[in-house]
Amino acid sequence: MSDLNNDFPDPDTPSPSLPRQKRKAAIAFILLTLFIDILGIGIVIPVLPELIQELIGADESGASFYVGVIGAMYALMQFLFAPILGALSDRFGRRPILLVSLFGLGIDFLIQGFAPNIWWLLIGRLLAGVMGASITTANAYIADVSTDENRARNFGLVGMMFGLGFTIGPALGGMLGAYNLRWPFFLAAGLALLNWMYGYFVLPESLPKENRSEFQLSSGNPFRTLRQLKVYPFVVGLTVVFLCKSLAQRGLESVWVLYTGYRFDWDAAANGKALGLVGIMAIIVQGGLVRPIIKRYGERNAVLFGTLVSAIAFAGYGLADQAWMIPCVIVFGSLGGLAGPAIQSLITGAVSESDQGKVQGALTSLVSLTNVIAPLFFTAGLFKYFTSDHAPAAIPGAPFLAGAVLITISLVVAIQVFYRFPREETVERDSVEAESNYDAT
Repeated sequence: MSDLNNDFPDPDTPSPSLPRQKRKAAIAFILLTLFIDILGIGIVIPVLPELIQELIGADESGASFYVGVIGAMYALMQFLFAPILGALSDRFGRRPILLVSLFGLGIDFLIQGFAPNIWWLLIGRLLAGVMGASITTANAYIADVSTDENRARNFGLVGMMFGLGFTIGPALGGMLGAYNLRWPFFLAAGLALLNWMYGYFVLPESLPKENRSEFQLSSGNPFRTLRQLKVYPFVVGLTVVFLCKSLAQRGLESVWVLYTGYRFDWDAAANGKALGLVGIMAIIVQGGLVRPIIKRYGERNAVLFGTLVSAIAFAGYGLADQAWMIPCVIVFGSLGGLAGPAIQSLITGAVSESDQGKVQGALTSLVSLTNVIAPLFFTAGLFKYFTSDHAPAAIPGAPFLAGAVLITISLVVAIQVFYRFPREETVERDSVEAESNYDAT
């Protein structure tokens, strides 16, 4: 470790000059950062509603409004601040933004853990949304240090970290919360601060100074950032695919517990096992299958295959009428996880180094926006209506069937995008159009 530390006197050393060993250490740190971000989200899932009930002295029904508002505000903060952090990382480098975000996340978890009332908890969740937007910078860092040969594998490892975080987080949060509802927040704070210290001594800068871009106030406008995606026509098409899939996935997450409880009478333990299986399969697919499959069949085929599998899986969830079918669909549907890393790899391969932060910020903003929309559309809208007396028929699986339609639309869009932009022309065409669009502006 001392040898590594001695080689980092200048944090602005560009990633191409990094020895292989240090580049591996940097990627390991970024993956650990993403894991802690997702772990922090997962830890909160089983204890946040109970903590809110404790703070306001209400039952589940009385606390549901605050749970919904706090969840939406968290996602809204990510939507607003993801492009800001992405643009700041394009200007000042990835390293300082990541370190500030990690330190802030640690302090924020302490605020939530010590929150004396609901308002302090709300402030803590708002700050968590801001600091959690560091996922933008982490993805940009992965893009900086990746090559054409290992880009898809690295984003597959990112997906594996998400799977690990969502597997370990809820289980750990539930276990600690059984003793004290605030312990999970303190554990998340300790992990974030330890990772900040580790990154301070180990993490090198990945973006060379000559590849940085100026920060403008308009860069903080998430809607303007989204419009900037049009500079890369190929990326715009893939973004539509990414958005439809993300909206369907967020809908699944928001309605899952309600659906399984309504249809199969599952309790928290049964849902915990099912979600644990989801996480395990994500680890297997993202960590073990992404690289060999994409290496053999290519990124575009992985996008098409993974999207098709996801559409079938969502239809399976919606039509399942026996509980044993759900684990089968989970195992099959996990192959849909091949599409995410492949899309990320295609996008980063078509974007210039100076724009990686902005593009990743736009993508993170889109995901955050779907986090705001999905609970309202899939849960409060479709699920509530099709399980009420007003519905022409009881169709509790309606949210999943709607998700299948969205993903099918994304499959059609992907086919059209790949037809319009042949593989050998994609990067060159986007590069030329990007330059002309920038000149025009």
